[in-house]
Amino acid sequence: MRGAKPKPTHLKEVNGNPGKRKLNKNEPKAKGEARCPEWLHPDAKKEWKRLSAELKRLGLLSLMDTAAFAGYCQSYAMYRHCVEYVNEHGPTYKVYDQNGDLKMVRAYPEVAQSDRHLANIRAFAAEFGFTPSSRGRIEVDTLKNTESPMAEYMRKKKNGT
Repeated sequence: MRGAKPKPTHLKEVNGNPGKRKLNKNEPKAKGEARCPEWLHPDAKKEWKRLSAELKRLGLLSLMDTAAFAGYCQSYAMYRHCVEYVNEHGPTYKVYDQNGDLKMVRAYPEVAQSDRHLANIRAFAAEFGFTPSSRGRIEVDTLKNTESPMAEYMRKKKNGT
């Protein structure tokens, strides 16, 4: 399927459905809080901590998103590991024959692995709006999402709702 990915119904409702298309009233609602899995690499846990609060604030991270966001964070950690390895050792190594003559120059496996991890990062980044172009396709009501849970509770209590 080509073109922009469909926007979730709750974002269409927040923005007033400018296209006036029929809204999916049966779209599943994601509930529950995403929690950082214990099995993630320590660098992946740091990335989770760095981005998760903002994603939750924007309504883009819930319990159902845990695996996808964990995949992003783990790919980020592995990509970082590969890049650090290549930075320390260089992208290639030399292979010599039995006589000590240079036989060939090969790329370290971390070079190809870093490319795969970067491809994963790009795919996950687009899903969560981490790139400028993907953020341009996401609209959120920032006034609604900046209110703390306690402030929201107090406002509702005051209004009797």
